[in-house]
Amino acid sequence: MADSRGGSGCCCSFIFTLGLTALFMWLSLRTSNPKCSIQSFYLPSLNRTLNRTTDPTLNFTIELDNPNKDKGIKYDPLNITVYDFPSRSHVGSVLMPGFYQGHKKKAKKLGQGTANTTVALGAVSQNGTGVFRVDMATAVKFKIIFWYTKKHKIRVGADVVVNASGVKVDHKGIRLKSMAPRMGSFCVVVGALVNFLVFTLLNFW
Repeated sequence: MADSRGGSGCCCSFIFTLGLTALFMWLSLRTSNPKCSIQSFYLPSLNRTLNRTTDPTLNFTIELDNPNKDKGIKYDPLNITVYDFPSRSHVGSVLMPGFYQGHKKKAKKLGQGTANTTVALGAVSQNGTGVFRVDMATAVKFKIIFWYTKKHKIRVGADVVVNASGVKVDHKGIRLKSMAPRMGSFCVVVGALVNFLVFTLLNFW
């Protein structure tokens, strides 16, 4: 009887240790998506001082921040699309080349494209201000030691307010927020591990 109890105790201890090890391994391999923001945005066609309403230039700066402590990020080409708000008529698109970003690194990417000046001017109010939607779509792979994870699609966006000079009003960077629903993967995995351990321990008892 004592041997049976001792064996059960060893099995329970082994299973509990195995579960904790699996949890800590998952936490160490868990990845965080890059943080993306619009640092600058300029449409010369909206600049009332210059009076260049036919200038189709679209300029902006995107900042990408890799928050992972020990994981690099490999980006597919970045597809940036600008719409007027709220009708979402197409203003312009820019395809920026992909690149690799080391862990805890920040990168600023300058984008320049051609804007539909008719749509852009139509989005401006009488006082010269306007609101534009900036969306970014790409896919990333995370580098963990010597291997890469599978690709993860990223779709983020934000509304950008410009003034009568065609420049972004907010002097700070505007965070591009995810357009995908949150799945709560951390809670799901932890819950599954806890349920597994409880179920296994109850069977042994």
